[in-house]
Amino acid sequence: MKIIEKQLEDRQGAKIRELFPAAPLDKLFVTRTGDEQFGDYQTNFAMAAAKDLAMKPMDIAKRIVSEQGRSDLGELSLAGPGFINLTLSNDFLGAEVAKIGREPYDLSFLDRAGSVVIDYSSPNIAKPMHIGHLRSTVLGDSIARIYRYLGYTVVGDNHLGDWGTQFGKLIVAYRRWLDRAAYEKSAIEELERIYVLFSQAAESDKSLEEEARAELKKLQDGDPENRELWQEFIKLSLAEYNRIYERMGVKFDTYHGESFFHDRMPAMLDLLIEKGLAKESEGALVVFFDEKEKLHPCIVRKGDGAFLYATSDLACLQFKRETYTLNRAVYVTDERQQPHFKQIFRIARLLGWQERLDHVWFGIMRFGDGTFSSRAGNVIKLDELLNESVRRARIVIEEKNPELPEEEKAAVAEMVGLGAVKYADLSQNRISAVSFEWDKALSFDGNTAPYLQYTHARIRSIARKAAETGRPAEPDAKIAITGPTERRLAVHLLGFGTAVQKAAENYRPNLIADYLFELGQRFNTFYNASPVLKEEGTVMQSRLALCLRTAHVVKEGLSLLGIGAPERM
Repeated sequence: MKIIEKQLEDRQGAKIRELFPAAPLDKLFVTRTGDEQFGDYQTNFAMAAAKDLAMKPMDIAKRIVSEQGRSDLGELSLAGPGFINLTLSNDFLGAEVAKIGREPYDLSFLDRAGSVVIDYSSPNIAKPMHIGHLRSTVLGDSIARIYRYLGYTVVGDNHLGDWGTQFGKLIVAYRRWLDRAAYEKSAIEELERIYVLFSQAAESDKSLEEEARAELKKLQDGDPENRELWQEFIKLSLAEYNRIYERMGVKFDTYHGESFFHDRMPAMLDLLIEKGLAKESEGALVVFFDEKEKLHPCIVRKGDGAFLYATSDLACLQFKRETYTLNRAVYVTDERQQPHFKQIFRIARLLGWQERLDHVWFGIMRFGDGTFSSRAGNVIKLDELLNESVRRARIVIEEKNPELPEEEKAAVAEMVGLGAVKYADLSQNRISAVSFEWDKALSFDGNTAPYLQYTHARIRSIARKAAETGRPAEPDAKIAITGPTERRLAVHLLGFGTAVQKAAENYRPNLIADYLFELGQRFNTFYNASPVLKEEGTVMQSRLALCLRTAHVVKEGLSLLGIGAPERM
């Protein structure tokens, strides 16, 4: 099954080539019309090709329309200074919609060579995951899902913060203040508690910082006792993170934290020096950029010999180049990291590394009208956020469908609660700050996950009732488009592949959310205007088939956002 725009471009291109052998078909692009009164799709090819063909745009357009007119695709018409509009035929629409869920998309036109390596989530070891980790985690996971759906080889990497000065402090705090019972109950919460204790104590006792630096040096030098403690911190933290990831349906292929690249950093510095990029400056090693690039100098080694994030990220990128044939490397972090990645990408180019590098940055998340702040004491742990969302979803489900079995209520509440949190984030333009509001996220009306999940459950209910009345859906039922609401729904269904492709190109899952919301609206308008179960025979089967194709697309779309679609709600 071809993405609809590609199919129309291929069909129209073949006809245009017959009429204009010298036509520049690389300028033929078909897009959805902005207004349904001008048809379903349009192209500005006549205007784009006028210079190449030495003809007036309207003359080109008129010839194309007059020669092709009507076909099995539909009917062409003229608009404006040379736009060609296409209104798809109902027969073509029905036949194409019938392929949904039965034929995979033909995506051979995409450049899928190599691996798409996506770096996301990246929590710091020994600290609980909080609301601030949500955006990188769900956005990175959705982008990975989208690219896999399009047939790319995807490597999801969790670049853990598992190295650095905090471990010297933790080791000191562990030996001084650890509550063993609390540690055994919840290691990561106890590690956070003693880390805070260290910070507070170090304000009045400066010797603690010296002690921490000494313990860190021992760790870096391979001291067995300190190394064993460090590995224990990582193991216990990962167990907690993976419990949350599993609950959220988030998976990674690799967990290459900062420590993984530590041994590579000296050679990375040697390479920067060899290439004449890094220079000594007041004891530090620094990469300076041309003034016109408006980039601050990038310190790659401090005066005391310590490495920095830039050193680690360059070593990481070098590893990716050596390990994978890169289609692209993608980094999903918040907007504050933009200057850092501009430096890293520029240094990569100066080293002669030509792979595609994309920083997918996002705005900060806020809760209602306030920002999260550890000092203000309103940082919400991610697990607590998920638990609260599921709790609130359970209340709504109890009100909506109290007859559901208890076990199913729990499963649906989990699906709806987690879906609400993810969708409240992913439905927003990622570069915008997100304000999370409980009532809005869990609403069954408007652009929310529960609204779409309910739409899916409603369609599945229709199918069950049809089967219960002895009229199960026929697998090969013909979809006959007759009314205007059926038509609007069918046209929109054909746009799913394009929505996914655009979401991938722009790293914007919200384009899929926008598509799904409009799909839900069009379906509900159709269903209210065109009864399904009140009809009989081919009419009922046609409408039921259209409903089931809608359910398929809703489920597929939600899955690309990492959200489940319940059978009942």
